[in-house]
Amino acid sequence: MVLYTSPFSSSFLCFLNGLSWGFIFPCYWLLDRLLASFLSTSQEKRRRSQDPCYFLAFCVLVSTPLYLLLLVASLPFALLGFLLWVPLQSARHPYVYSCRRVSEGHMEAADGVCTAGRLAEWRAAGRSFCFSSANVCLLPDSLARFNNLAGTQRRAREVGRRIRNGANRPQIKIYIDSPTNTSISAASFSSLVQQAGGAWRRTSSLDHRPESNGEAELKEAGSGAQGEEAQGIPECPLHPNESQTAPECPLHASGKQGPPECPLHASGQQGPPDQTPKSLESCTASRESLTRFHVADSGVSNNTLSHRTSTFRRPTGRKRRHADDGFDHEVSAFFPANLDFLCLQEVFDRRAMAKLRRQLHRYFPFLLSDVGRYGWRGCCSRFKFLNSGLLLASRYPILDAHYQCYPNGRGEDALAAKGALFVKVQVGTSSQGQRVIGYITCTHLHSLEDASVRCEQLDFLLEWGAEFRKATSGPAQDKGLEDQVAFDVILGDLNFDNCSSEDKLEQQHTLFTHYKDPCRTGPGEDKSWALGTLLDTSGLYDEEVSSPEGLQKVMENEDLRKEYLVYPISKNQCPRQKGQKIPLKGNGRRIDYILYSDEGLQPDWKVDVEEFSFITQLAGLTDHLSVAMRLAVSTGEEEPYA
Repeated sequence: MVLYTSPFSSSFLCFLNGLSWGFIFPCYWLLDRLLASFLSTSQEKRRRSQDPCYFLAFCVLVSTPLYLLLLVASLPFALLGFLLWVPLQSARHPYVYSCRRVSEGHMEAADGVCTAGRLAEWRAAGRSFCFSSANVCLLPDSLARFNNLAGTQRRAREVGRRIRNGANRPQIKIYIDSPTNTSISAASFSSLVQQAGGAWRRTSSLDHRPESNGEAELKEAGSGAQGEEAQGIPECPLHPNESQTAPECPLHASGKQGPPECPLHASGQQGPPDQTPKSLESCTASRESLTRFHVADSGVSNNTLSHRTSTFRRPTGRKRRHADDGFDHEVSAFFPANLDFLCLQEVFDRRAMAKLRRQLHRYFPFLLSDVGRYGWRGCCSRFKFLNSGLLLASRYPILDAHYQCYPNGRGEDALAAKGALFVKVQVGTSSQGQRVIGYITCTHLHSLEDASVRCEQLDFLLEWGAEFRKATSGPAQDKGLEDQVAFDVILGDLNFDNCSSEDKLEQQHTLFTHYKDPCRTGPGEDKSWALGTLLDTSGLYDEEVSSPEGLQKVMENEDLRKEYLVYPISKNQCPRQKGQKIPLKGNGRRIDYILYSDEGLQPDWKVDVEEFSFITQLAGLTDHLSVAMRLAVSTGEEEPYA
């Protein structure tokens, strides 16, 4: 297969397409602004309620007549451009592939290592890969307002910035034991530590991190707080702005006044910060769990550290935190550090897509965007005004890609070319010279209440996926060696949940016999820690959930999250009052999925989930929670001791 780096095969067709869109755009923009002026978000309504006279005067007397006048004037040009644009779509490629280059013949990876160097790192015992999926609702502004979202262009830039900032941070984990949170401590995600001006300071999920290295190393601590400097103790990164003495800090919970008991300061000496051992500098934080401590709901308990180390060593195996699942699960205010693959849905607006792509390219070298068809070609007889809205970003080279449009879309869903994007990526090279590859499928199913349509689309998904794997499973042309398959993953917004009685057909689909859902116990039943990913749009701008950290705290509280998640409602339930949430089962409607399969892999190879997280970093920018999963690929061989 061929990767299309341009929407058309010739520069002349690209010029004609740009010219036609230049004629259409003024009319498109004016119509969008005109409709948006009559659709206000809840945040805008609160602001305008303070001065309703000004709003009515501006909207009725100024903006609306002006938009109408300019819209009428632009219609002839838009018609001319539309007549030129429609036939061009029959020759348009179904996606655009782009890669970030730093020098001729080399493509830069997210951590600054060239592609060849990254692929050579495949270890005999296997590796782990991190996947994430998010519905970002980047529709034209007037359409996005139906979901209580505005400012599509601004949101596109901010979505890209937050994703790359979250993925481009050190992965620091602090495990705690707590009755309400048995997973990774929120402190390790919502309050990261960054060194600036020789001192540690807090960073939040909204901070801009200009570093380009996705696997940053720990640095020595700088000057401490005033109270700790008097004792010669380096400042604790968990509370750099507090004059808290060492015994009150969970990292200094031994009751002593010296730093040896703190894993971050475990040098065995009482010296100043500049004498911190160099072992801290050589520790790669992306694969290490730094410390464990006990915390109660009311504060820090009197228990001492449950795990202390004086040196940081590479662990022989990952610590299993949950006996029932065998992997970590959490609500995180950050996208996972060292994120490898990202699938986005509803990236419909062209200008927003360009802004988002520029931001993501600062971390992801390889992108597939503008996925789908326009016009009549490729998607039965319904005209497509919007593409599929899919976007795939990867840290690993993309070998093949193929897009298929669902032919059974109905209603307003039929106006968009919703479909599936199938991708083959190379994640390594074996010692015998074989390519180690993975398969990724990105999709967005029918959104209307019609289970039969979605079930038929799931049938298409399995059929097309099998055909794509068969078509791309041949040996590499240069060496003639068969590829080794490491993983097969499906990501996307499936628009049905596993608890609603109206979605029973989808819950029992054969898709779940071929692919595993880490959040699912069985048809109609999710695991107790699984959360809904569809937010109640009426509460998007409430102060409690306006920030990633705030939304994280709400989602971790069983009672609070009922006010902000959409829950499945049974037909037999009594009518509910406004604002009242009556859950049928589970913790909200979970419609964003990451599924994996252990079929078709190399003999003796296994895949296991290491981590699964619900992400709140896009709070205020979309009406969905993002999801992420880290998948470990084991080859069954022993890692040679270095």
